[in-house]
Amino acid sequence: MIRLFASIPRRWLLLALLLILVTTVARALPGPRTIDDAFITFRYSRNIVEGQGFVYNAGVPSLGTTTPLFTLLMALISALTGQQDFQWYAIIVSILADSTTAILLFLLARRLTAHDWLALIPGLLWALSPYSVTFAVGGMETSLNICWMLAAFSLFVLQPPSPRRQMLIGLFAALGFLTRIDSALWIGPLFLAHFIESWLAGRPAAAPFLRRLPLRTWITFVVALLPWFAFSAVYFGSPFPRSLSAKTVAYNMPPGSAFIKFIQTYTTPFVENLTLPSALLGLLAIIYLVLTLTALLFTARRLPRLLPFLLYPWLYMIVFSVANPLIFRWYVAPPLPAFTLGLFIGLFALVTGLSARRQSGLMSANLEQFAARPLPAPSASRLLPIIGLVALFWGFAALNAWTLHPDHGADRPAPQMAWHQIELYYQDIATQLRDEYDVTPATLVASGDIGVVGYFSRATILDTVGLVTPTVSHYYPIPASIIPEGQNYAIPPQLILDYDPAFLVAMESMVRLGLEQSPEFKAEYRLVRDIPTDFYGKGMYLYQRQG
Repeated sequence: MIRLFASIPRRWLLLALLLILVTTVARALPGPRTIDDAFITFRYSRNIVEGQGFVYNAGVPSLGTTTPLFTLLMALISALTGQQDFQWYAIIVSILADSTTAILLFLLARRLTAHDWLALIPGLLWALSPYSVTFAVGGMETSLNICWMLAAFSLFVLQPPSPRRQMLIGLFAALGFLTRIDSALWIGPLFLAHFIESWLAGRPAAAPFLRRLPLRTWITFVVALLPWFAFSAVYFGSPFPRSLSAKTVAYNMPPGSAFIKFIQTYTTPFVENLTLPSALLGLLAIIYLVLTLTALLFTARRLPRLLPFLLYPWLYMIVFSVANPLIFRWYVAPPLPAFTLGLFIGLFALVTGLSARRQSGLMSANLEQFAARPLPAPSASRLLPIIGLVALFWGFAALNAWTLHPDHGADRPAPQMAWHQIELYYQDIATQLRDEYDVTPATLVASGDIGVVGYFSRATILDTVGLVTPTVSHYYPIPASIIPEGQNYAIPPQLILDYDPAFLVAMESMVRLGLEQSPEFKAEYRLVRDIPTDFYGKGMYLYQRQG
């Protein structure tokens, strides 16, 4: 280990420490601002530690979390510490993961630019990114998922994969898949590129067929996944989370909504909309598209192994746009490190290409000639003024999307998008259920959002969406007539009438045109708490069954 660090330039170690410091402060400073879905995972983890098994509701083996590996990791940390501070466990894991991601982005940028200080830019931007920080402090698995992706791609890109590296690529791909199933969207391009390179390297054609395949990578990937697939097939009946099917049928999304969300995100990856007037965002989208295309041309000539990584954001966008699910905030984060690196590479290629042509007097070359022409050795005096200024704008836009004093939660600096007011209201109601209404694990409580309510009340949860209550699936799809305009979900009235829960927690929009119009529901339930809101309708409601 000492010999390994001795071979690394001291300057690189100092830059890595800088990235770790910035990443750590940016996540420790806001503290937990936990998202509802994270509490679903935490309840699974707590039940594992307390001996109830990998379940959300005791005795009901339904895989309602999308991240089995993160669930088990949280449970392991809890078991080792003897505590259940899952919100901070998630932040600490995210700090380690995001620090690793920032360093790997530096190494990839350094490989292309041969310039240490310029190569810091993508890593620093990710360390400060509101998207990155929001889901790290939100308790989500996003940071860990992205870290596995960067680790696998870096092993493939930075050096020709040796037998050991091939096995590590397969292992990291498997860990990514176990962290989030949509990791298949980066695993596929990576494995395809690895296969093509391995096949071509096996020439002449007389080489044995199997020796031309990256079998070590594939076998390691399969072997690493087998234990989970075997366990989940027996325990849950399927290795795939129920959320994939439940959310697809429960939410009513207008055509093209996912595509619009990704276009908005790729136009403002550093939340530039809070810095620039809206009239300039169209121009910004064109500039970013040019930078992205330039990066692809430049990388195809200089480091073709990196191409699958830079193409991943676009494949991700296409697949989700075609599927058109409800795009939760954290869905847009995984492609952003690759998108950020692509913007940086495109900017670097344009600046160095212009500089080279200015020296040679060739000012009319097209983008492809930019990429093909040999570059002069990087010069700080020539590159930093332009690239540095653009990077400063990106960094300023990212920091401008933070607030020193959030209007809810802890009074600590945090990204504005780290909004969790709804979770605080849910926690208030869950605490009331537990402390005032004496709700126990035997009490059936229905809820449209189950994370916070389930975690803090410890009640048996009737999940009206169906993530952890498989039997509600036949109540969907629901008539569009009971979904208010501008909303995407309503609770099926017959579901509540059939299951007869002791309590129901719901946003006003979820019941406005359905349950609130049902005479049977109004006769059986009374509204005992109304928290006024200006989101998802006009309030958060708590109903109690009468009698």
